[in-house]
Amino acid sequence: MPEIVIASRESRLAMWQAEHIQARLAALNPGVVVSILGMTTQGDQILDRPLAQIGGKGLFIKELEAAMQEGRADLAVHSLKDVPMEMPEGFTLAAICTRENPRDAFVSNRYARLEDLPVSAVVGTSSLRREALLRRRYPHLIIKSLRGNLDTRLKKLDAGDYDAIILAAAGLIRLGLKERIRAVLTPEQSLPAPGQGALGIEICTGHQSAAAHVAALHDAPTAQCVTAERAFSRALGGSCQVPLGGYAILNEGQLWLRGFIATPDGQTMLEGEICGDPGDAENLGNELAADLRARGADAILAALG
Repeated sequence: MPEIVIASRESRLAMWQAEHIQARLAALNPGVVVSILGMTTQGDQILDRPLAQIGGKGLFIKELEAAMQEGRADLAVHSLKDVPMEMPEGFTLAAICTRENPRDAFVSNRYARLEDLPVSAVVGTSSLRREALLRRRYPHLIIKSLRGNLDTRLKKLDAGDYDAIILAAAGLIRLGLKERIRAVLTPEQSLPAPGQGALGIEICTGHQSAAAHVAALHDAPTAQCVTAERAFSRALGGSCQVPLGGYAILNEGQLWLRGFIATPDGQTMLEGEICGDPGDAENLGNELAADLRARGADAILAALG
């Protein structure tokens, strides 16, 4: 009997994502066995240092890519914000699935809103993007690194290590933890990361049967938005070492992309926006990045380097 094997990290959220795609593929391909190969990645094992210090988000997918190269898996399911902007040679994103809520979530046991946090309240995040935004807009707060899977982060909050934490709303919603969200942050408060809330399906380039199996999962409107976001990030050397946000929506037939780049302390920030034809998503992302470069983004990148 034909089989499709999905490579996945073994965190609860990653397994939810893999099982979600497993169920959809099984429904679309009757008579095909769809199984999951669970794996622990280097990014899951190193939890005592920020991602920016240990090699970035690619640490979450290298082992999954090796399994595909070796023929042990046909595809991998990723939270798209964790996929490097430059795909490794030999791999391709074969499908981008319909987006869940792309925004950041404010989670706290004591406070209802980010604005309610008092002076010296401790906020946890693993993201330089969120850290830069918090330091710029809420300089009275103390920002501390927060690594680990979603359940681990919530446990640290519940243990009193933090007054609040900022997480992606999509992960909490997918795991049935929507009630932990005290407030969903607006893009004006916290512009999302490129690809946030969307699932990407990665395959080895040229794996035609895998591409055919996942084609029906591709959502064109989500892909247009994410393509613009990722192009913007890529043109600015986007990685978890760069505090950068990019978020696009479709509105009245136009694609509206907003983006920013900042220093980690939030003291210097460049923001911009652009509208255009959704079919021109890649160029729109590149144009917005060029606009920020013309206004000084290269100096920020040089300082980060």
